[in-house]
Amino acid sequence: MFHLHLSLFSRTKALECDIDNFHDKLIDASMTFSKAVKTYLKEGKSENFQKISRDIKKIEHDADTLRRSIENQLYANNLLPDLRADVLQLAENLDRVINKFDEATYLFYVEQPDIPQEYHADIKELSKLTSDCAENMGKASRSFFRDMVSVRDYAQKVYFIEHESDRCSRRLLERVFDSKLALANKLQLKQFINEIADIADIAEDFIDELLIFTIKRSI
Repeated sequence: MFHLHLSLFSRTKALECDIDNFHDKLIDASMTFSKAVKTYLKEGKSENFQKISRDIKKIEHDADTLRRSIENQLYANNLLPDLRADVLQLAENLDRVINKFDEATYLFYVEQPDIPQEYHADIKELSKLTSDCAENMGKASRSFFRDMVSVRDYAQKVYFIEHESDRCSRRLLERVFDSKLALANKLQLKQFINEIADIADIAEDFIDELLIFTIKRSI
């Protein structure tokens, strides 16, 4: 079996470093998002929440910078076109998840939804599952560059967690629409629930693609 390793990029330590830092940003974004949701549910749009919101925006901005640097270096170095295309696709999809964390946090910041206490536990669980799903997605992607044997292990974790997040979001939606809340409140909560759950769906799609890339590199 052929193992793809960062040594393929040994011509430039900067590229190795940027790829590694990019994965760090995804994990940072996932953990910060989970913290943001917990803080909002406890404090609303407090100073503390606003600081966390700025933190995740900074992570998103730094990730965009790293993605552009990675793209430029991939074209500047004489890599196999097929490998370059795969890495570019991975970088774009990783960045997409980081952007979704930022967008979801910003939605809380702007709309300031009134979330009844009875839904707090489920929303915390959903945001934690989503965060864990993205974190394992990042670990699977990092393994693609370091140790492809581990990719499938992390991929299975993503599939399992995504399934759990689906169950959690459906249960939460059913509870919301069975409640006596006004329809406008129900629809707003639905938007937030779907926004959070969508991140796990994107992570699952990423893993589907990553496993294909891993098979290609193994042949």
